[in-house]
Amino acid sequence: MTLRLKNIAIHKTDGSTLLSNFSLKVENGEIMTLMGPSGCGKSTLLDVIAGHLASDFQYSGTIEINGKAIDSLPAHQRGVGILFQDDLLFPHLNVWENLAFALPESVSGDDRKQQALTALSNVSLSELANAYPEQISGGQRARISLIRMLLAKPKVALLDEPFSKLDTELRVQFRQWVVEQLLRENIPTLLVTHDKDDVPAGSPVFNWPKEGAVHAR
Repeated sequence: MTLRLKNIAIHKTDGSTLLSNFSLKVENGEIMTLMGPSGCGKSTLLDVIAGHLASDFQYSGTIEINGKAIDSLPAHQRGVGILFQDDLLFPHLNVWENLAFALPESVSGDDRKQQALTALSNVSLSELANAYPEQISGGQRARISLIRMLLAKPKVALLDEPFSKLDTELRVQFRQWVVEQLLRENIPTLLVTHDKDDVPAGSPVFNWPKEGAVHAR
């Protein structure tokens, strides 16, 4: 599986340009980091890939997953998973119910709960199964959010500065844990951040362009 962006340009409806002629390829099992200052448009690029672009932006170019263009597909059919800065767990659902919500529709009945419980067991978080988001720590909510994303079986993972709201010690631990989980899943991953400490060891890094074209492989 690969993620490829070809000649992506992003414009605001007022005519200003956020990005032009941007191309990159993320290989299967690779975590690629895109760095740039806060507010430069990194999250907007992720919105383009995921199909969530706000109405005050427009883009051109091609997005491919495994050689197939997904530009015309609605967000829920693209097979793209996103981990945000905020956990976005449903407060009215307990932990296993939050996880079960992400499972494909083909999983039904008691299998949904069992798969959610198995996922928790695999990461040594079984004791949280019946807890509600407000009852667990920020670090635990962050972990549950990643597991929920992976249970949806995405073809591509996008990380939108997921470590930025965690305290220093927890940030280091969670960062390592996230990398371990993603490498185990072996899917192409694009991480955007403004902090060089967030870059996984060995990850290719590309800096957000100030102007003009960028070709990342």
